[in-house]
Amino acid sequence: MMETHNSQRRTFLKTLLAGTAASAFGFPAIVGAAGQRVVVIGGGTGGATVAKYLRRLDNTLDVTLIEKNAIYTTCYMSNEVLSGDRTLESLQFNYDGLKAHGVKIVTDEVTGIDYAGQLVITKGGISYPYDRCVVSPGIDFRYEQIAGYSDAATATVPHAWKAGPQTLVLRDQLHAMPNGGTVVIAAPPNPYRCPPAPYERASQIAYYLKQHKPNSKVIILDPKPSFTKQALFEQAWTELYGYKSSNALIEWWSSDKAAGVVEVDVAAKTAITQFGDRVQGAVLNVIPPQKAGKLAFDADLVDSTGWCPVNKLTFESTRHPKVHVIGDACMADSLPKSGFAANSEGKVCAAAIHALLNGLEVESPSFSNGCYSLVGKDYAISVVGVYRLSDDGKLVENIPGSGGVSSATATAQDRLFDASYAYSWYNNFTQDVFR
Repeated sequence: MMETHNSQRRTFLKTLLAGTAASAFGFPAIVGAAGQRVVVIGGGTGGATVAKYLRRLDNTLDVTLIEKNAIYTTCYMSNEVLSGDRTLESLQFNYDGLKAHGVKIVTDEVTGIDYAGQLVITKGGISYPYDRCVVSPGIDFRYEQIAGYSDAATATVPHAWKAGPQTLVLRDQLHAMPNGGTVVIAAPPNPYRCPPAPYERASQIAYYLKQHKPNSKVIILDPKPSFTKQALFEQAWTELYGYKSSNALIEWWSSDKAAGVVEVDVAAKTAITQFGDRVQGAVLNVIPPQKAGKLAFDADLVDSTGWCPVNKLTFESTRHPKVHVIGDACMADSLPKSGFAANSEGKVCAAAIHALLNGLEVESPSFSNGCYSLVGKDYAISVVGVYRLSDDGKLVENIPGSGGVSSATATAQDRLFDASYAYSWYNNFTQDVFR
């Protein structure tokens, strides 16, 4: 019976994750009114997805994507760079695939939005008119909530929460650390980008230490009493890294033991917790509390929470009409802040914009999310979820009984399957977004 259950779950994972919800677009493109313009700000997973799928829905639509970087580096899978199992270059994508779909790519930085004139204003001095605008600004950090920490301090104490140079800083510090050194990770409070990622990071670092510096360890200082997929992570840590033993490679200090990090002594690479504990590391990785990206604040798209409120049916901002916000920056209730969720939101938003531009009814959407966490060699755990809009249209809610997590009784072969699916998922997913 267990073998059948695992087999069914693997089939569900392959259908949901490898397919990346493409079934929502399994209909022919509908030609709308020519000359309508959509400007997409931000070329991450959400922005690239909505731009591509707008063109797939209507190839007469004028879609312009404005992104300040010519190359995008995915955060998902970037923890493998720390263990040495992946290069940073393998996570990088250009926008040639979107150009092939007819998306106009502008490499520039957006400085503001003129709502009255329906114009997107850029640092390069060119303004882009829109009939609809999509903003996918990602996240920024609340450095002010950790005394002594700042953007400048990340050169010494990296966050590595935006994949790129910071990832390499953290990797190089791990490689330079002596055997016997301690790696301290300050996990962030909710909500934040990619809920399982701090614990996958600890796993990947422990995997590196086990091979190269077995007398070292990782300490996670967590402001939360629990975290996503916790039972599965702890099971893996026990099997692979001696969790809760005298020579454990990973220690998790929850809020009842250490609380969150409230101050950092950058020079001493020491984290100070709410309880006054001073925890020094040979390597200190501080992942700060988070908020919507800077542009969302500059463009008055956030509320007092620091995130962007939206109409969940269309992802249109509740603060400014004809502007939609997707990805990590928006408030999407039960739907996590993840790359897969941003992709799902991008497709829903594209369908809504197409309907709005053509006077059609916007259909009530469904969403999906999936996440693999690579915790060691040939060992992965996963979680999937399916979501719907509530009957009153106000909330994105989990569909009871949908999705789930990897089985706690899975065999080593099952974990290997999940790891192979993780790599297949990444290839299929990035193909869906950027090709």
